[in-house]
Amino acid sequence: MPSKILEYIAKFVKLDEEEALLFCNSFKEVKVKKRQFIVQPNFTAKHRNYVLKGAFRAYVIGDEGQDHTINIAIDDWWITDYNSYIYQQPATLFVVALEDSTVLQIDYDKEQSLKKQNHKFETFFRIIAERGLAFQQRRLLSNLTQSAEERYEHFVSNYPQIVQRVPQYALASYLGMTTEFLSRIRNKRISKKS
Repeated sequence: MPSKILEYIAKFVKLDEEEALLFCNSFKEVKVKKRQFIVQPNFTAKHRNYVLKGAFRAYVIGDEGQDHTINIAIDDWWITDYNSYIYQQPATLFVVALEDSTVLQIDYDKEQSLKKQNHKFETFFRIIAERGLAFQQRRLLSNLTQSAEERYEHFVSNYPQIVQRVPQYALASYLGMTTEFLSRIRNKRISKKS
């Protein structure tokens, strides 16, 4: 089991060796090929996925056939259809690998068992849920109060590693604009720097 997830959990809670072993043994490492789905609509999301290496996007397809990127995850981030996973009901999102990836998956029952066994695990999962909720609120407020250019500039300055790895169509969808409009913003930004 990679030590990367132990480094990640150590940011939030301190585990002794036995707890670390129990935590790690609750996950399985899974290789995911580019364009492979790990969640699809109408199937219950059975796993929470910690991205060891790779990139994913979660999206929904609207009535007019346009897809809307809800979430993006790269190394050290988590992804699933949270509504499906938490409530163990059919998913509404697609979650697809944007590049060959490796994830650590924990299934719903194992996570519940971990949280019952030790308050440190309960604390860890609560903290990442709170952080995820705060992130989603910032994103919603950004979409409501900032122009497309401001959203792009903010994203580029805060998440440059994602901008380099995620296809332009996915980034445009995530930021709530067309690919063409994102191209214009990028070209304008490049010409300002020249």
